[in-house]
Amino acid sequence: MTLSVTVLGATGSIGVSTLDVIARHPERYQVYALTGYSRMAELAEQCRRYRPQRAVVATAEQAKGLQQVLRDAGLSTDVSWGEQALCEVASASDVDVVMAAIVGAAGLRPTLAAAQAGKRVLLANKEALVMSGALFMQAVQASGAELLPIDSEHNAIFQCMPGNYADGLARVGVRRILLTASGGPFRNFSQAQLADVTPAQACAHPNWSMGQKISVDSASMMNKGLELIEACWLFDARPEQVEVVVHPQSVVHSLVDYVDGSVLAQLGNPDMRTPIAHALAWPERIDSGVSALDLLLTARLDFEAPDPVRFPCLRLAREAVAAGGTSCAVLNAANEVAVQAFLDGRVGFTDIPVIIEDALTQLPGEPVIDLEHILSADRLARAHAERWVRARSLSITL
Repeated sequence: MTLSVTVLGATGSIGVSTLDVIARHPERYQVYALTGYSRMAELAEQCRRYRPQRAVVATAEQAKGLQQVLRDAGLSTDVSWGEQALCEVASASDVDVVMAAIVGAAGLRPTLAAAQAGKRVLLANKEALVMSGALFMQAVQASGAELLPIDSEHNAIFQCMPGNYADGLARVGVRRILLTASGGPFRNFSQAQLADVTPAQACAHPNWSMGQKISVDSASMMNKGLELIEACWLFDARPEQVEVVVHPQSVVHSLVDYVDGSVLAQLGNPDMRTPIAHALAWPERIDSGVSALDLLLTARLDFEAPDPVRFPCLRLAREAVAAGGTSCAVLNAANEVAVQAFLDGRVGFTDIPVIIEDALTQLPGEPVIDLEHILSADRLARAHAERWVRARSLSITL
């Protein structure tokens, strides 16, 4: 049986890796739709190679241009644009599997649409759960969708969990989840050094090849904070049951600690094609194109506690998930604004957690009513963070 796949965020690193795995198994998978935001030349080339029925872009102008390019190439791919079109290709009746790899809050609606339609959702967009955890999990349960994590850490946890973990961690003998973090490029930087880092340095991750936003999140350890929140929803865990451990080699992707003293870990080379292949074929195993782990070459595995003083984003994420309600949406929105401002050179690296904490303080969490309430909190937090950034930029100019 051939499965039909929609790749949301096809031109990003996860999307490219997904298509690489799909190309290795043409007898198992066919591409239904590809979506992209800004890299139109790359999306056009992907359409030429994988010949999807549909492609979705951000604007009407992009859609017109891409449609012409594909027609000139003799392709019948239908090109549409906008959020509604994203939701359509995520929930279409012809689709079996949806790779949710749109970065940030922009991926929430189409990922939720896939869950509501009962698809197998390969979740690389952690913000969907961070922002709307309860609503998202309710949609999965109501529709019977399959939710499989793609983040290497959550995929590792999933592989180390017993099959009946949904019965409750205590009932299946799980004591805690150990979420590994590489520590990013600034693991050994002092507070003074962190104040002077550049976007180029922050995007130069020592182990993983990732997009700019997630690279900065990794450098600030906010990525691990978001993953902590995601783990709580995926595995019905309390925040205190999830412990973050810095592991610089990025070989042990995460661990599960059991009450009998056993600790199960998933190991592998740092390549996202491993969790992608695992989720695509689950419960089977298929070739991902990733080379086998050489333990003798790895030689050593180091672990250390994260430093909450130099990397306060992890603390802020714990506080947000403990507060509940809209707090995680505020955290995520303020972080997205702060990271983009850092990438644009408008604020410093150490301003990122300050912006987030200010938003959390000024916009306390409220009980979630519905999706619109979450999106409203997101907008308010973005506006608040942007005002902070403008004030900061003005003070620097003066």
